[in-house]
Amino acid sequence: MVPGVSIIEATIGEAQDGMRLDKALAELVPDLSRERLKALIVDGQVTSSGRAPNPSLKVTIGQAFAITLPPPVEAEAVAQNIPLAIVHEDADLIVIDKPAGLVVHPAAGNLDGTLVNALLHHCQGQLSGIGGVARPGIVHRIDKDTSGLLVVAKSDRAHEGLAQQFAAHSIDRLYAAIVYGAPQPAAGMVDTWIGRSDADRKKMAVYREGRGKHAVTHYRTIQKLRGAALVECRLETGRTHQVRVHMTHLGHPLIGDPVYGRERKGFKSILETLGFKRQALHAKRLGFIHPVTGEALSFDSQFPADMQELLSELHV
Repeated sequence: MVPGVSIIEATIGEAQDGMRLDKALAELVPDLSRERLKALIVDGQVTSSGRAPNPSLKVTIGQAFAITLPPPVEAEAVAQNIPLAIVHEDADLIVIDKPAGLVVHPAAGNLDGTLVNALLHHCQGQLSGIGGVARPGIVHRIDKDTSGLLVVAKSDRAHEGLAQQFAAHSIDRLYAAIVYGAPQPAAGMVDTWIGRSDADRKKMAVYREGRGKHAVTHYRTIQKLRGAALVECRLETGRTHQVRVHMTHLGHPLIGDPVYGRERKGFKSILETLGFKRQALHAKRLGFIHPVTGEALSFDSQFPADMQELLSELHV
């Protein structure tokens, strides 16, 4: 195999029988967008029994496809002097309290001004190379408009060890969310499968078992508010937009969420007065075993000012 090239194998199931090839593969491989898959098919990077089909091919149960992913060509991130709230730092890793509005790593539309750019300046390039030139040291991420804690690897050994803990779901991740309404029951578990939405590929959606990725969130109501509630969500898995999707699935979307939440009556003036323009979500706690020293580490982050103001405004 050519270095840097990876191959994903996918077999058509009952749910995809009769679909176009590009749509079927988008369901089976949710990490790749339908447009990306279509481009790979057109480029001859998707084969079945050695043949390269068209994107419009109607697939049947049991058909097996091999998707060849060429090595990504990434733009190298540049160091930028951007202030960081550092919670912990040692030779192998650094824990950051990220403000809302800061993108984690460069991508289309955000080529600089990201957390990676800031880390390259602060760490003087001493970040794990496993994530590639655009994502050095990045083991996990939180959304641009979510605030709170995340850990970044400075050494490859730390990167590998942390990645293993994330894969094993042994990382302690606790999020605080302010949601519309009050969940009933007040505490519980959401156990679903999450995948790309058919209607909007930028969104995630809840599906039946076997489609997308298994996602489990444990939630607990901490405080009832005026027309809302403060909820803690402990992640057993870490899927894209997991808390936002699961709370919406329960019928209690996050206040201010522009993607999954619809603004409810009486809240528009409150949010406008406060200037609150993001989903009310904060990565409150992060705990893990130090991948090099073996020490158990746990960090907590206080609410940023905007979420504290929202809580005060909605206090009963």
